[in-house]
This record gives sequence, C-alpha cells and structure tokens, in this order.
Amino acid sequence: MAKYIYQYINWPDFTWDDKEIQALLGKVRHLQGKLFGQMSTLGFSVKEETMLSTLTLDVLKSSEIEGEFLNYEQVRSSIARKLGLDYAGMVYSDRYVDGVVEMMLDATQNYRQQLNDERLFGWHAALFPTGRSGMFKIDVACYRSREMQVVSGAMGKEKIHYQAPPPSEVKFEMDRFLEWFDKENKLDLVVKSAIAHFWFIIIHPFDDGNGRIARAISDLLLTRSDESSQRFYSLSNQILQERKVYYEILQKVQFSDGEISEWLKWFLNCLYRALESSEKSIKNVLYKTEFWDKHQETVLNARQRLMLNKLFDGFEGKLKSSKWAKIAKCSSDTALRDIKDLMDKGILKQEESGGRSTNYELIDF
Repeated sequence: MAKYIYQYINWPDFTWDDKEIQALLGKVRHLQGKLFGQMSTLGFSVKEETMLSTLTLDVLKSSEIEGEFLNYEQVRSSIARKLGLDYAGMVYSDRYVDGVVEMMLDATQNYRQQLNDERLFGWHAALFPTGRSGMFKIDVACYRSREMQVVSGAMGKEKIHYQAPPPSEVKFEMDRFLEWFDKENKLDLVVKSAIAHFWFIIIHPFDDGNGRIARAISDLLLTRSDESSQRFYSLSNQILQERKVYYEILQKVQFSDGEISEWLKWFLNCLYRALESSEKSIKNVLYKTEFWDKHQETVLNARQRLMLNKLFDGFEGKLKSSKWAKIAKCSSDTALRDIKDLMDKGILKQEESGGRSTNYELIDF
C-alpha cells in the first residue's frame, strides 16, 4: 500500500526542481511588480475600492471552495466596517460572516506578526463561532483529538482520499511547522507560501476549516512577499476556478516521498493566473471610479446607486426590470421608472439584441 508523504523517514525535508521553479518564480515576481507599479499610480479612493473588492472576493471564494456560499453584500460591508471604510448601501453582517472576515483581515493586515498556536486558534474560533460545523459539534480553538480522514461519497460508500497524521502527533507536527514558518528566511516568500499551504494541509490539524486556514496562511506570506497590506489579487478566486486540479495535485503529491515540484509548479502557475486576472479587474475599478467622478452631481436614488454598483462589480446575467425590482426590493413600476430615469440621464440603454423581454446595459462612456 502506498505511503503518505508524512510516513517517509525524510519528512518534512521537501525537495523540488529548483531550476524549473526559479524560472516560474521569475515570471510571477515580474507580474507582481508590474501590478504594484500600476497600483501606485492610482488615487487613494481607487486603491481603496480595489482592495475592498479583492478582499471581498477572497473571503467569498475561499468559502466557496468548501461549498459554502456567503452573502456578497454582508462580506463587503463587514470588511469595510473593520477597515474603517465608508460606502453607500452597507448592510448588517452576521457573526459567521464577521468571523471569516476577521481571520482574512488578521492574515493580511497583520502580516508582520508571528504565526503561533494562539493566533491559529483565534482564526479557528472565528470560523466556528457556534462551536459547530453544520449540525456537528467540533473541537474549536484547539488541535483535533480525533482521527481525520478526507472522504467523499454517500454513507456506506465513502471513498477515503486522505488519512491525516494521528491526533497524538498533531502538536509535535505543528510545533515543527510553526518553527520553520518563523525561522526559515532563505526561501523566497512566494515559494514559502506554496510550501506552507501544502504542509499545513498534510497535517490537517483541526476538526474542520483546514482548507480556509491554509489559504489564509498562504495569503499572509504573499502579503509579506508584497511588503504591503494592500491586496490587489485573489489567489482563492483562482483556486476556485481550478478547484478540480487543486484537489488532484494535492492528492497526487500527498503520496510523494518529499518531492513536491508538481505542487509548486501548479501553485506558482495558479498565482500567475490570479495576477493576470487582477490586471483586468483593476481596469474595471478604474472604469467604475471614472464613472462616479463624472456623475458626482447627478441626482440618483439609493436603488439606482445599488444597481449601478452591481453592474460594475460583474452583474450575472441580463439586467431586466423584473430583476431590478427583485434586487432593489421595489415594485415593477418603480423599477421601470428608475431605469427610464437612468436612460434619460444617458447612463443606461436598451440592449440591441431585441427579443421578447427588454434588457438594459450601461452606456460605454
């Protein structure tokens, strides 16, 4: 039977093809630098908006990888409140959303602080404020005391994908991991982020939430690599898009004898694609900011502002008056009046596709 990586005598002495990894790392670092160069030329409000959008995306998508769907408005409002930012249309956020946000912000805003047991336990407690994962009671803010298997499939037909180290070894394994995390200074921080992510997942030290905490650990080291708490790209968003391969690579490399080139290659390529997509979203933010600058004096009601911001933030599907009424919580007549008013003001127009129902879109200004 195949051995897990932690069962080999050389664990955790990881090896990789340095030449190949350095070439990839050079590409990532170049794009990182280019992105930060672009951001440094932007105004304060644009930076603020980009950061708010990025952090919101990160929190939403890291949870979505685990099959949990958080409310976009709640997440965005929670982040804005905790960062002391103000924007129209802020909503109440529940304590579960606040907890996930607190963990992510602690990782990225306090990136210089030491990572230790207590900090990780704080993150874990923030993720599970009720002491439960779904219906099940779990150990919170401490390492697991039970065996841990990653399984899928219906009851009675479960397939075991991974068996983590026994609970008796978790404390020893985490002490070793955290010492390396604190003292290893020779590695490039982007490579260190990839290794830390994999190593933590292998230990699987908690009853639940290991994936989200692993991604927060990665974000913490990526923030250190940027030497800035301003976030302009989301690794979690990219991992979600490549989730199938993410799990396949983890599953494959967990049986290696310590050679992790395949994991590092995938991680660096995934990060590169995250940076590429961030370039596009920065253009979106610029467009949005220019629009609001142009319409500073335009009289708009709260529903119109809400819907316009939704259109800028990547509205899903077509904009119809019925959709407007549903999202803005108003009658169909009010929605139509709002839309007609924006058309008169040269902000919206009818889509040319025609068809039975009328769709609307932003006028390219």
